[in-house]
Amino acid sequence: MSLLERVRASLPALPPAEQRVARVLLDDPRAFATQPVGELAERSGVSKPTVVRFCRSVGYDGLADFKRKLAGTVNEGVPFVHRSVDEDDKPADLIVKVIDNAVSAFLKYRNDAGTHAFERAIQALSLAGREGRRIEFYGVGNSGIVAADAQHKFFRLGVNAIACSDGHVQVMSATMLGPRDCAVFISNSGRSRDLLDTAEIVRRQGATAVVITASGSPLARLAATGGEQAVLLAVDHPEDYDRYSPMVSRLLHLLVVDILTTGVALRLGPGLRAALQEMKRNLKATRYGGGD
Repeated sequence: MSLLERVRASLPALPPAEQRVARVLLDDPRAFATQPVGELAERSGVSKPTVVRFCRSVGYDGLADFKRKLAGTVNEGVPFVHRSVDEDDKPADLIVKVIDNAVSAFLKYRNDAGTHAFERAIQALSLAGREGRRIEFYGVGNSGIVAADAQHKFFRLGVNAIACSDGHVQVMSATMLGPRDCAVFISNSGRSRDLLDTAEIVRRQGATAVVITASGSPLARLAATGGEQAVLLAVDHPEDYDRYSPMVSRLLHLLVVDILTTGVALRLGPGLRAALQEMKRNLKATRYGGGD
């Protein structure tokens, strides 16, 4: 749980005066991290000792310790590089910060993910796989790479899977879909014109659309109005797609693909496992020494 999430969760249990300090913090965390205790007390309508007691009530040694941790929470990082690092970070700092940022995003997604949406997506993909229908993965730019990874994972399940990252090819491919086919859309921003145009075609063709994107985006809204033929797997994270390289978002999308792959593999049954075992045996023969 992040510092701000901890404060928000602790709010009902705090004394009224400390709640006022908490609300000042939550209204503008960046200002709270830089203002002196006197100004914070004045803005909160409390005494200076109350500001310090608030910091201790939420689990910190005092105001200095709290503000130091808060500064790390609200730090904007290095624009267009990574939201969690600083210009002067050494490799040891980068290792800790980048990994901690990814782990935090994974744990938050684990707690937020909608199991019903995953159930519907896995059911639609499994049905398409069993019936020999088409499963297509659409993404552009960085998301196109994730789509290619999804195609690589799904074709090993013995299903008819392809990935398209070119907008024109996506339009042609979507036009060839029909009922019980599946199109999986992968997008960080959910604002790509190519994907939005393709999603409209998929809807008209009667195929099922599985959408992996940020909630509230145009692509997510399109999925929300698609009825039984659309499933939204919302992936939300603090990474601003206009400001940072897609790192956490890409990892989360790959994670969602892994969940879908695993779910479909289980639904396709024991017969698939025998084929996967044979595939591993054949691959092992291509390696020097026969190792992994």
